[in-house]
Amino acid sequence: MTSVRVLLVQLDDTDPPGRLAEWLADAGAEIELVQPYREPLPEGDYTAVVCLGGPMGANDVIDHPWLVDVRKLLATCVTKRTPVLAVCLGAQLLAVATGGVVEVGANGPEVGGGLVAKRDLGAADPLFADLPMMPDVVQFHHDTVTRLPVDAALLAAATRYPNQAFRVGPVAYGIQFHIETTPEMVLAWARANPESAAWAKPGEFEPERLAELHADVEEVWQPFVERFVRLAKGELAPVSATRPTLPLI
Repeated sequence: MTSVRVLLVQLDDTDPPGRLAEWLADAGAEIELVQPYREPLPEGDYTAVVCLGGPMGANDVIDHPWLVDVRKLLATCVTKRTPVLAVCLGAQLLAVATGGVVEVGANGPEVGGGLVAKRDLGAADPLFADLPMMPDVVQFHHDTVTRLPVDAALLAAATRYPNQAFRVGPVAYGIQFHIETTPEMVLAWARANPESAAWAKPGEFEPERLAELHADVEEVWQPFVERFVRLAKGELAPVSATRPTLPLI
């Protein structure tokens, strides 16, 4: 089996890798966890990079100067065509690092379980093609990507905030929502952020609802993570950089 060295970037104690680390390992990835708020990002080449979320904003570089290094890492991955999976704040950092815009969401936070709708471009994407048309996700964010980077491909959208999942270049993916959480993580976020939690639908934090939501997320997104590792291994071809052309008549 081809070895896949994955640099897993954790941006805050409150958002650990959760189930995502298990899914990566089960797919054959060798994980190196780094916490740039405590230690410098390591040098060296990795087969792939995964960047998680956190409570700060993608533009909060004065209070969190290490975010600059994370943005540089993500931009370098895009340039070198190193596969990236960036989650929530990670996706916002990927957008900012490659020319997009992130701002506080004008329509309030997205919190709790939800659905995103796969866009037409997702049908031709090696990671998104096999997703259902409206997969379940976990939301917990205030900021949103209000403008995608130039030439980014929008792969999934939602009503309140359109830019839910996107690809920059052939192999760098950003997802605004969470797939890594456990019910315990979501409950901890809700307790720590009661004003945000109030935006969730009634009953959203009931144990049975959270268990059902996470089972649905696992069913869809664990195979997605497996495909990401296969992409990093070279077993899945990245999307073609060639734009489709109309037939000449």
